[in-house]
Amino acid sequence: MLASGIVSSLAGKTVGLAAPLLITPLAFHNLGAERYGLWMAVTSLTGMALFADFGLGNGLLTRLARLRGTGERRAAAREVSSAYALLGAVSVLLLVLLATTLPRVPWPALLNAADPAVVRDARPVVLLCFGAFLANIPLALIQRVQYAQQQVAQSNLWQAGGSLVSVALVYVAVTARADPLLVIAAAVLAVPAVNLANAVCYFGWQERELRPRLRHVRVAVARGLLWLGARFFLLSVLSSVVLNLDGFLISRVLGLPAAATYAVVLRLFALLTLFITLVNLPLWPANGEALARGDLAWVQRTTPRMVYLSAAVVALPGAALVLVGNDVLRLWVRSTDLAPVPRTLLAALAVWSVLLAVAAPLFMVQNSIGLLGPQFVGWAACLLLAVPLKIVLAARVGLSGVALVSAGTYALTVLPAAVFGYRRAVAGAKSASGRHAGIAAAVGT
Repeated sequence: MLASGIVSSLAGKTVGLAAPLLITPLAFHNLGAERYGLWMAVTSLTGMALFADFGLGNGLLTRLARLRGTGERRAAAREVSSAYALLGAVSVLLLVLLATTLPRVPWPALLNAADPAVVRDARPVVLLCFGAFLANIPLALIQRVQYAQQQVAQSNLWQAGGSLVSVALVYVAVTARADPLLVIAAAVLAVPAVNLANAVCYFGWQERELRPRLRHVRVAVARGLLWLGARFFLLSVLSSVVLNLDGFLISRVLGLPAAATYAVVLRLFALLTLFITLVNLPLWPANGEALARGDLAWVQRTTPRMVYLSAAVVALPGAALVLVGNDVLRLWVRSTDLAPVPRTLLAALAVWSVLLAVAAPLFMVQNSIGLLGPQFVGWAACLLLAVPLKIVLAARVGLSGVALVSAGTYALTVLPAAVFGYRRAVAGAKSASGRHAGIAAAVGT
């Protein structure tokens, strides 16, 4: 099932791969370097806010996968309803907080905007990006539900549809020479709209038994989700900050045009990280279901294979981008505002992508059983090392210094934590299996 899910997901996701490649040149030309850099800087902040669901999405995925392994459908329905109730309340509260604090935060100065027109648009851009993100918090739960139910291809097809809708809306806005704010709105509002449509179709026709209902909400279930989600919350805080801080730091140290250049380069390598996520995320519920059935052998057999596959597939296009990355950027963006980037920047990002690929399957085993301690230590150490080093090397070396720090600190901190956590998870599963065998033997006698 895992292999067919991965293959079908790749086929469906291919439809959406062109979306960021098409949006970037359209938006870059229409918005200009500084306004595009402002948008990317705000986007990096929303990326760091992925923990705004307090880990409930990941907690729901972990619990639903185990319930699927044991066949407890009614319990699964209670989990789904309780999760939607919690995150719906969180979304409303955070939207109110955003609206009340927006005029009081000096966003233009914080984002280092210089052009008067860009300064004027700073707060509306923040409102659009954060508003769409916060509205999407409960709407994105549908993806976790579908993944837990092993409906990976279906979920990815809907996500690809969201990307294509975004491209279409941006193209229409640019062609009509709409206001820059409308161009940004077209890009950021498509995803929550498509997630809403996905949820309506899924719970309305396909899985009515799991449809969120108020009568299925349980305080005890919500408390359990909050407890598990709190641990994922702390981990998400660390990992999201480490992975998304670069745009904001670069805008502060080197200016918004440099942040725009770095963001465009990252768009190329984002295709590699997209593959990592696409291939390895299905392992999370699959590992949980396998361990719930006591099938540790499957986990031990599959994980090393996925490590080798992920690393090999990411390394090849990464090496190609190191060699011809500037040519690709020139043909892709076609703008004189985008200067050639150093090859060291491309090489560092390629190495970083391979490291992410190696660690991902190891993390999926730990996530499936809620073993987050080793990951927490690794990401915390990475954050403490990376932030000061990126500030220093951004000023002294430029964009290449930021990428080199990303790869180096990840290799020294997060990757060892991934290996240690995987070995600990396997040892724990073996111990539990031994205890169950001992109890069964005692009962038999």
